[in-house]
Amino acid sequence: MNPDEAVALVAGLLRTTLFVTGPLLAVAVMAGVIVGIVQTATQVNEASISFVVKVVAVVTVAAAIGSQLATYVLDYTRASLDAIGNVVH
Repeated sequence: MNPDEAVALVAGLLRTTLFVTGPLLAVAVMAGVIVGIVQTATQVNEASISFVVKVVAVVTVAAAIGSQLATYVLDYTRASLDAIGNVVH
């Protein structure tokens, strides 16, 4: 394996990580901001409310698009395992 192939493999890893975690993190941030605004407006400062809303939002999104994300991870894993043959020779 030459350095270009190694860099491509690592770039694929970073791309896959961002693709899989990006939607989940974005939903968690949006839920946190919305709950923060509501808590500020109502002057209810309870940390568990924010936590529960974030967990529910992330689990909902993971259930909705989890199979697509898992397919993306499996495709990258297969490509990485196929690249092992190039590393060994």
